[in-house]
Amino acid sequence: MDFVLPAEDDPRRVAVRRWLAEHPRPSGGELARAGLVAPHWPEPWGRGADPTHQLIVDDELARAGVRRPTNIIGIGWAGPTLLHAGTDAQKDRYLFPLLAGEEIWCQLFSEPGAGSDLASLTTRAWPDGDGWVVEGQKVWTSYAHGARFGILLARTEPEAPPHRGISYFICPMDAPGITVRPLVDMTGTHTFNEVVLDGVHLGADSLVGLRGQGWALAKVTLGNERVSLSGAGALWGSGPTAADLVETVRRTGGVADPEMRQRLARLWAEGEILRLLRLRTVSAVMGGVAPGPEASVRKALADRHGQQVMAVARDLAGARGMLRGAGPVGDGVDSPGSGADGEAVPDGIWEFGFLFAPALTIGGGTSEVQRSIIGEHTLGLPRQPAG
Repeated sequence: MDFVLPAEDDPRRVAVRRWLAEHPRPSGGELARAGLVAPHWPEPWGRGADPTHQLIVDDELARAGVRRPTNIIGIGWAGPTLLHAGTDAQKDRYLFPLLAGEEIWCQLFSEPGAGSDLASLTTRAWPDGDGWVVEGQKVWTSYAHGARFGILLARTEPEAPPHRGISYFICPMDAPGITVRPLVDMTGTHTFNEVVLDGVHLGADSLVGLRGQGWALAKVTLGNERVSLSGAGALWGSGPTAADLVETVRRTGGVADPEMRQRLARLWAEGEILRLLRLRTVSAVMGGVAPGPEASVRKALADRHGQQVMAVARDLAGARGMLRGAGPVGDGVDSPGSGADGEAVPDGIWEFGFLFAPALTIGGGTSEVQRSIIGEHTLGLPRQPAG
């Protein structure tokens, strides 16, 4: 399902173009206040845009060379949850700085003993005077070292069943008692962190939604996370696509090996299926429908697909794939500018992908968890036996 964009004189397109003419180099704050960072959000934070309007805005920003602020967790996960259940005061305080990229957010969900089985988390929060005190440990927290706020899950009713008694908080990352420790992965990059919360005091206004009802909000966040991780690129929506790999091979004369040709053809076909499924998912979200089972379906398929894209690229590179900066083919054609859509494929992205790809079926909910969600909540199958 491809969207056919309206003509050049469409009033919505003209309005965006006029605004960009008045703001040729807009700041993140200007984009946020104009409703152009997340146009499908309701006013005043967005424009209440339908899918076509959203694509018009995307198209006009791309033509003008304007990039939206980067705040992956804030805009993609925390913001939609605050829109869903935040108080008016919370929305007024957090949403515009979040959209503007002025305050970066992280997600304090996973724990050393509660990753895929998130409901078994043990971080505690209890009332104390005019707020809450939090004790616990979180891990694999992306961007915690640069975040201003985090969305935090903590158990407030320890006697309740696992999926109940969890509450959802906004946690200032500079609060006394928070220690952030870097976790450097085998790509050599520092994205992940371990976060220790030792007697951290949160104000009464830090609670999002109702006490003990945080699991329902966590599902809203995780549903939006799976949409955010479902971009076209092979690496959780980033990086090269299967089409980029096929285009790179085509530009160098193709391959003669019939098995490799079949692997490339299969990858391209899978990429097209995922592209169409993504359009369906994004259309639903932009239309105001909460992310449904298709987000889990696409993530389960896309993670394995991304690993296959990188496996084929690595096999094309052969022993040269062990070298820094190596890509699937030689002669420098797998450097910037070799993408299927004409966009640059950044230097080092293939090398990074070779090392990062094993994480795709783990982060954001393992493939096993996604399949359990699909089986139980979509197909109505019996729950998987514990243990």
